[in-house]
Amino acid sequence: MLGMFLSAIEATIVATAMPSIVADLNDFSLYSWVFSSYLLSSSATVLIFGKLADIFGRRSVYTIGILTFLIGSTLARFSASMQMLIVSRFIQGVGAGALMPIATTIVGDIYTKRERAKIQGYLSSVWGISAILGPLIGAFFVDFLNWRYVFWMNIPLGLLSMAGILIFLKENIKKEKQPVDYIGAALMMVGVSALMYILVEGGVGIAWLSRQMAILFAIVLASFALFFLYEKRVQEPIMPASIWEYRLIKIANIASFLTGMILISVSSYLPMFIQGVMGESAIIAGFSLTVMSIGWPIASTVSGSLLLKIGYRNTSFAGGVFLLIGTAIFVLLPIIQHYMWAGAGSFFIGVGMGMTSTAFIVAIQSTVPWDKRGSATATNVFMRSIGSALGVAMLGGILNNRIQKKIVEADMEGTVTVDAVDRLLDNAEMAELSLDAVEALQEGLLSGLQSVYIGMGIIAVISLALISFMPKNENNTDESNGG
Repeated sequence: MLGMFLSAIEATIVATAMPSIVADLNDFSLYSWVFSSYLLSSSATVLIFGKLADIFGRRSVYTIGILTFLIGSTLARFSASMQMLIVSRFIQGVGAGALMPIATTIVGDIYTKRERAKIQGYLSSVWGISAILGPLIGAFFVDFLNWRYVFWMNIPLGLLSMAGILIFLKENIKKEKQPVDYIGAALMMVGVSALMYILVEGGVGIAWLSRQMAILFAIVLASFALFFLYEKRVQEPIMPASIWEYRLIKIANIASFLTGMILISVSSYLPMFIQGVMGESAIIAGFSLTVMSIGWPIASTVSGSLLLKIGYRNTSFAGGVFLLIGTAIFVLLPIIQHYMWAGAGSFFIGVGMGMTSTAFIVAIQSTVPWDKRGSATATNVFMRSIGSALGVAMLGGILNNRIQKKIVEADMEGTVTVDAVDRLLDNAEMAELSLDAVEALQEGLLSGLQSVYIGMGIIAVISLALISFMPKNENNTDESNGG
């Protein structure tokens, strides 16, 4: 529960502080990379940690993850540039790759299927409470102290979580020497990194028809091709093919990939819309994110009871409907520019995420035996994380392209760049821009975020359609614990 608390604070407090961070460190074009680097490293390592947890137990792997996360947090505190912050967030992400999946796996180990549904709701409630505090604390630091305090917050929480695991979690695992698929993880990281770079910089930093772009595309294709070929031959693959043989797990993982794209779009770009387009304070932006964290634990708790009564499919479908309602509200946000409207959209997104994520995790953990539970849980977390990583990269690329287009249309290419958007977040710096430049940047930001929200709506429709194909009859294999 302490680990979930730490993860929730990290997710919301940084998103709230990002407009102030980019205003201080500049380089707005690197805005999405602060999120992407974290998501990239956590996505690439989550499968390794899941496999290691199945081999060596949950306790030691979880502790290593927390220590790595705290190192990244300390470095982020001292960041003097966006580049250093991005590297620090990358290190944080490596540690985070162990926190969420192993915490969730531990719950799967020590509770039965019926208890598990209830406890997952409790975990989400703790996550929700901390997520409510995250935006408020982040906004407080931004408005009254300094954004660097958001990273200091992680230190005491991380130490408490680590102490709790070391003292109270007792395991009796027979440790067998098994190979770990580091090559598969490396190939996945290279492929995803190159793809994210294409999505963020395509048409802005790199021309689509350039030689550099062609090389990047070749790297992506080669990396993924080698990954799939290697996974078929390796003795202990990082992503076991047997997990994907279950229809329920297959659909749940792909749906998690899509919902991850929706979640990160709200967390990453809503504060930018409220502060950069609407001109509101960080406190207001924090409130708008907070209501998502209210809807999530409420829905997750309800979901824990519902899935025992109406099944995984119906519970997940209900969550997909709420996600669709939330994204529809965001599509209208550029027209109805009010923070209460933004808060309503966040609430429905939170409800949808709470219902779907709880149903997916409980369904997956009830389907596989103990010795595959860590990998199965990690694979689901990986799919959501990779969806978030690609989502923030793709939608960030769309945002940058729309802003660049407005700058070109206003014939101001030699005067302002995409990076100048960060000056809209500081009244003093915005006053130094010409009225034409401010208008072009605000129109570009508004147009770009409108495109982002339309993209979210399309993803929500696809996700709902996919969930409808989940099997009605659930044949679960809930074997006894191995710890």
